[in-house]
Formats: sequence, structure tokens, C-alpha cells
Amino acid sequence: MSAAAEKFQKLLRTDHRYDAEAYSFVYDALDYTLRHVVPASRRAKGQHVAGPELLEGIRRYGIEQFGCLARAVFETWGVYATDDFGEIVFNLVEHDLMGKQDSDRLEDFQGVYDFAEVFDVAPVFHYSKDEDRWLANYVTKKELERMRM
Repeated sequence: MSAAAEKFQKLLRTDHRYDAEAYSFVYDALDYTLRHVVPASRRAKGQHVAGPELLEGIRRYGIEQFGCLARAVFETWGVYATDDFGEIVFNLVEHDLMGKQDSDRLEDFQGVYDFAEVFDVAPVFHYSKDEDRWLANYVTKKELERMRM
């Protein structure tokens, strides 16, 4: 077993609040955030991803991956609020599985957005001639109501 795998197993034995999938998702969401949220100019400089930026990536990636079920999936992992994602990140940092800067704080993740609001989404379907198939974009139900007015 690799050193990283051993550290990860120790983390899971130490803190039972979150499913292993939640940790894996955070790594994938970090990659997504670097590619889709952080501006290219900052990416080129290898600049750090701040907590609120990661949470925006988590929000967008979660909706992209799970659509209307994002919130339900997160809840099955034990994740109910942005605070939980902060706990996950800092667990990874504590077990030397993710890095942080001195300016990073757990409080950066507290109450950034309300899951009930941002994950209350509905699909808006459109046909892609290029792909010859129907695609769905997800918008919050509040946005959908504004679109219909």
C-alpha cells in the first residue's frame, strides 16, 4: 500500500463523519476548479485556490456530475453544508494529503452558500445539432422562475 493510501486509511479511521467518496470528490472538484473557475492568468502563475473558489468549483462540478441529485448525493456522504467541505479539506491537510497556505482558514468555508438554495436546480434542455443529441443545463429554480417571467 502506498504512503498516500495509508494516510487516507488513517484519516478514514480517525474521522467517520464523511464517506471516502466525499474526499475523492474534493480532489476532483479541485482539479475542476483549477480548469474552470480560477482565471487562466492565475493558473499560469500556479497561484493558490482559496476556500470560496474551491466551493464555487464544488458547486459547479457537483451540479455537472449529479444534476438535480447533487445535494442528495452530498448528504449520503455526510456533507450538508459548505462547512463540511471545509472540514474535509482540513482533514486532508492534517493528514498531509493536501497542501495549504498560512492564510487558509477553516472559517473560509463557513456559510459560503446555502445547499438548499444553490442545489435546488432544474434542467433546461436544448438540442445540440453538433452532437446530434439533447443536452441539459442546470439552473436554480429561482433562475428558472425569472426566465419564465
